[in-house]
Amino acid sequence: MSRIGTAFRNAAKDRRAAFVPYLTAGDPNLERSVDLVRALAAAGADVIELGVPFSDPIADGPTNQRAAERALASGTSLSGVLATVEVVRQDLGVPIVLFSYANPVLRYGLERFASDAAEAGVDGLLFTDVPAEEMASFERVLGLAGLDLIMLVTPTSPRRRMKAAARFGGGFLYLVSTTGVTGARDDLDRELEANIRLAKKASRLPVAVGFGISTPEQVARVAASADGVVVGSAIVSRIGALGDCPELADEIGAFAKTLSE
Repeated sequence: MSRIGTAFRNAAKDRRAAFVPYLTAGDPNLERSVDLVRALAAAGADVIELGVPFSDPIADGPTNQRAAERALASGTSLSGVLATVEVVRQDLGVPIVLFSYANPVLRYGLERFASDAAEAGVDGLLFTDVPAEEMASFERVLGLAGLDLIMLVTPTSPRRRMKAAARFGGGFLYLVSTTGVTGARDDLDRELEANIRLAKKASRLPVAVGFGISTPEQVARVAASADGVVVGSAIVSRIGALGDCPELADEIGAFAKTLSE
């Protein structure tokens, strides 16, 4: 079983959902990203998602778009993200998933990326813009390197597509909580619990829910039904507001603790 699978299994043994925080690598810079990953792990993260900054993040809302802009402005590259993972892997066992668009990986070279990512200590990869119909070649290369391919499904995905995603995927199935782009929302979809049940019936994998979840109360609601809860924009917006200050990691860690609890 992969490190990601083990993390979800251990959370289930504790009769709780896994906590999966997200941040954009390189925001405000890669050195701070090392501190932030460590802070999230200390706050109770079961799996950590690191966003690979991209110039055209079509699946992201304004919060994550601005984070990508800040990361790119600080000089962040895919090779730099892998080097960051290699640093934190020296003292952290928490699974790390890269959240990326296909373009940076393909430009880097898929086979080279898979090898370098596995060597750095990456556990899985989630593509935001590759449909299941185009995923076979990615799955083969990443699988040979021992990386879990995390698949996305949405509330509008019919059951056959959920099943197709689950067949390709490893680690966990990522269910988008609502249609649209990333970003904190005041209210969650009224059909969310029903959508979680459908995803669980279609998948042999744990189901984690993300997009729009931003408060401890929302985390608790989703955790009652899902196997994992992903929180991204609420964390990223705080990083953007605080900037490169000495208290950044402590502040983000304290907020993440309220979510994991």
